[in-house]
Amino acid sequence: MVGGSPFGPCAGPDPPSLSECPEFRMLPRVQLHVLILLVFSVVAVVALQRMRMPSSLGYLLVGALVGPHAFGLVPDVEHNRVLAEFGIVFLLFTIGLNFSLPQILAMRNLVFGLGTAQVGFTTIVVGVGAWLLGHAPETGFVIGAVVAHSSTTIISKQLIEQGEDQSRHGRLGVAMSVFQDITAVPFVVVIPVLGMASGSVAAPLGLALLKAGAAFVLVFLAGRWMLRPLFHEVAGRRSAELFTLTVLLVNLVAAAITQSLGLSMALGAFLAGMMLGETEFRHQIESTIRPIRDVLLGLFFVTIGMLLDVSALPEIWHLALAGAVAMLVAKAVLVFFIVHSAGVNRATAVRTGAVLAVGGEFGFALLAIALDSQVLASDVAQVVLMAVLFRMLIAPFLIRYNAAFASRLVRRPVLATNGVAHAGDAPPGQRGHVVICGYGRIGQNLARFLEVERIPFIALDMDPARVRDAHAAGMPVFYGDASERDILEAVGADHARLIVISHDDLGAARKVLQQVRASRWPVKVMVRTRDEAPLAELLELGATEVVAETVEASLMIAAHVLLMADVPTPRVLRRIRAAQANRYQHLHELYRSDEPALGEADQDPGQDRLHAVEVVAGSAALGQLLGALALGDCRLQALVRAGERMLHPSPGLKLEAGDTLVLFGTPDSLGKAEASLLARVASTEPESAPMREDTQ
Repeated sequence: MVGGSPFGPCAGPDPPSLSECPEFRMLPRVQLHVLILLVFSVVAVVALQRMRMPSSLGYLLVGALVGPHAFGLVPDVEHNRVLAEFGIVFLLFTIGLNFSLPQILAMRNLVFGLGTAQVGFTTIVVGVGAWLLGHAPETGFVIGAVVAHSSTTIISKQLIEQGEDQSRHGRLGVAMSVFQDITAVPFVVVIPVLGMASGSVAAPLGLALLKAGAAFVLVFLAGRWMLRPLFHEVAGRRSAELFTLTVLLVNLVAAAITQSLGLSMALGAFLAGMMLGETEFRHQIESTIRPIRDVLLGLFFVTIGMLLDVSALPEIWHLALAGAVAMLVAKAVLVFFIVHSAGVNRATAVRTGAVLAVGGEFGFALLAIALDSQVLASDVAQVVLMAVLFRMLIAPFLIRYNAAFASRLVRRPVLATNGVAHAGDAPPGQRGHVVICGYGRIGQNLARFLEVERIPFIALDMDPARVRDAHAAGMPVFYGDASERDILEAVGADHARLIVISHDDLGAARKVLQQVRASRWPVKVMVRTRDEAPLAELLELGATEVVAETVEASLMIAAHVLLMADVPTPRVLRRIRAAQANRYQHLHELYRSDEPALGEADQDPGQDRLHAVEVVAGSAALGQLLGALALGDCRLQALVRAGERMLHPSPGLKLEAGDTLVLFGTPDSLGKAEASLLARVASTEPESAPMREDTQ
C-alpha cells in the first residue's frame, strides 16, 4: 500500500485511470474464477448425489481438478483461503448449537466413556504407529487425530437409507461420531501450539489451555447475560434480515475474541454455538446459518482439493491407498475392542467398527489447521490428504455391507438390521412425538392434552414473548418458522407421529404441507382452519385431516389429535367430558403475547392468563411451603424444578432457588403475586435493637 491506501498506486494526488489499476484489472479474472468454481461444483455435486455419494467429495474433486496442480484454471489465491477458514468457523458454530452445556453434562458418561476412549486410543495408537515409521511426534499426533474422526453426515445418511439408523450398531455409531465432534475442540487448541512451540510444548500448551478456559468463561458469561435478551429483542422486530445479521455478528465476534487470544477462530464459534444451543432460538438460528455455512464449507473443501497435487498421484497413490487401508483397519479394530469391552456383543461391535472406520470432514479441517500451523510437511500432507479422500470414497460401501463383514468375522449369519427400535426407545421429542405449528390459544390447549396423556411434543411459534414465557415454564416450545424445511427437520418432523398446524394462516399452512409432502416424510398432518372453504385444497396438498372451527373448536381438535396419536377412544371421551364439566376452565389458561398473534387480534389485554415466575436467591418465597404462599387471586398451575415439570406439586414442598412457578390469573393479580414472591427479605436486626432498649 502507498500512503496507507488500500488501493496502493491507484490512490494519491494523481491517480491513474481505473483501467490501469492492477487491483481493478484483477476483478474480471476473479469473477471468472468464481464462475468456474460454481460451474464445476454444480456439475460435480449433482453427479455425486445421483451416485449417493457425499457432496463434500464433489468439492474436493473440483478443487483438485481446477487448482494449480492440475488444469490450473483457478490459482490457489489467498482470498479463497480466508473465505474457506470461515467455513470451518460456521461448521464449529453449528456443532456447538447441538451441544449445549447442560446436554454435555447430562451425557458426560458417554462423552467421557466410549466417545473419549475411542478418540483418545485411536489418536495414541495411530500416532505411535506413525512415529515408529519415522515421522515426528507432532506429525504422528495430527495423523492420529485425523484418523480418530468420522463423518457424522455420511454415517447418518447412509444408515437412514439402509433402515439401520435405529438399530443398535446404528445408534452407537451415530452417537460416538457425534461425540467425536465435541472432543475435536481440544485438537483445535492444541495443533496450532505444536507448530509455534520450539523445544518443550508444556509451557505453550498450558498457556493455550488457560486462554481457552478464559475464552470459555467470557463467552459463557456473555451467553448467560447478553445473548438471550439480545435475541429476544431481535426476534421481537420480526425481521428475517435483522435476525440473520445478528447471528452472523455473534458468530464472528466470538471467533474474533478467541483469535485475539491467539487461539483458533473455530473455538470461539463453537463456544458461541454452545451458549445459543441452550436458548429457544437454536432451531431458527441453525436454519438461518445453514445456507451460509454450506456455501463456505463447500469453498473450504474446494481449497483443500487445491492442495492435492494430482501430478504426484502416480508416485504416491500406493502409499495413500495403503495408508487409507491401514487407517480403516486400525479404526475398525480399535472401535471393536472398545465397544465389545463395554458389554456389547461381538456382531454389533464389528458393525459399529465398520460404521465408524470411515473418514470425516473434520479430518480435513484438522489437516488445514496443521498445514497453516506448519506442523505437517507438504509431502506428508499429500499422502494423508489422499488417504483420507480414499477413506471417504470407500465409506458408503463399508457401511452398506457392514452386516456381510460381521457375518464373515463372527462366522454366523447376521441380519441386515437388528430391528427398528420403537418410538419410545428414542429420546423424547425426537421420534414418535407430535409437532405443533403455532403455540397460540389452540396450540396450547393441544399441548395440555398431550402432556396429560404423556405424549411427547414440540411446539414452534414466531412470537418471542410467548415462547419466552412457555419456555420458562418448562414447555418444549421453540422460536422458529414451521414453513421452513430446516426447522421441521430440526424438531424431528420426519420422525414424528403427527404434525398439527394449529394457527389459521392459510398461506403458511400451504407451505408446511408442501415441505412435508415434497420431503416424502411418512407423517400425518392435521390442519386447523376457520371455515370449510379451503378443505378440498388442503386435502389435495396432502393434509391427512382438516378440522374447521366450530363452537367447541379446541375440544374437537384435541379429540382428533389424541385419537390420531393412538389414545384409546374411551379415554379421549373422558378427557373431553371432564373439560366440559369444568366449563372449559383450562381452555382459557393461556400464555399471552405482548402483541396479538395470527387469528388473535381480538384478545382482551385484561383477560386471565398464565405467567411463569422464577424464584431467585434472596426472595421472600424462598424456603416457603407451596401451600403457604400468598398468591392472592392467582392459582398455581405447575412447578418446574431442575427441568422437571410437576402439574400437581405437593403443598408441603419447599421452594428452592431456581424453581419456576406457573401462575394463572388476571394481569393485575399476576403482577401483585410476582411482586410478593420476589420481594427481597429485609434484615430485622437494626430494628430489633432499639425495641429492646425501649422495653428496658
